[in-house]
Amino acid sequence: MSNSNGWGLTARLISKHFGVLGDRVSEAIANFDPETATEADRDRLADTLRATAQKLASARASFDKEHTDVVNLRNLIANDEKATETLGERLAAGKISEATINMFCDELEANKARLPQEIQEEADAQQYMDELQKIVDALSKQLADFDSAAKKAMQALATAKAQKDLQSLRAERQSQLAGLSGLQGNSSALEALTRRAQTVSNEAAGMRIVADIGQRPIDQAAEIDAIRKSVSQADTAGESALERLKRLSGKSAV
Repeated sequence: MSNSNGWGLTARLISKHFGVLGDRVSEAIANFDPETATEADRDRLADTLRATAQKLASARASFDKEHTDVVNLRNLIANDEKATETLGERLAAGKISEATINMFCDELEANKARLPQEIQEEADAQQYMDELQKIVDALSKQLADFDSAAKKAMQALATAKAQKDLQSLRAERQSQLAGLSGLQGNSSALEALTRRAQTVSNEAAGMRIVADIGQRPIDQAAEIDAIRKSVSQADTAGESALERLKRLSGKSAV
């Protein structure tokens, strides 16, 4: 197929049998590039493949017929050649006429003369069939290459779209975060609320200081009272009833 002389022979064979198909096939093969072809190019190539495959099927049937004709003719000639000895004996014995023998010989000679033509027709049919098979194989490979390239392109497109979606999502998240950051840094309402919270906190701290100051004398008085009670309890601890009466009457014990 890559040999120009071989393609020239193929083109002549196809042109001889099917007219313009040879030009269509040669143009399709020469111009098709799987990496850059469009779907329309692929469809045209597929159509050419289908047409060529139909011609190949017809060529195979034609070759089978030519081959069968050659086989049958060779068998007929071989059998007739074997029969010549028997016919000679029958002619010598007067069991068959010379006219019949001459007719038999005429047919045998005609078949022998026709055999080379039949063999050539068989060879031509086989050559044509083989060249069509090469073309079908080439077209099939190009379609497979196109489908493979298309699959890779679709995968690359899907990857690119996924990357685009990811970047869009990132940009959206960044925008949202930037908005929140701007809100936190620039919102007058948040700033006022923060200042108000600080003021209230300061007021609460001041009130606590005042309360602590007012509570200090109370705590001190309670502490003194507790001391007195503890001393009083210590002095009267263990006194008798008489001593207690004297203490309460204001008289000291004698």
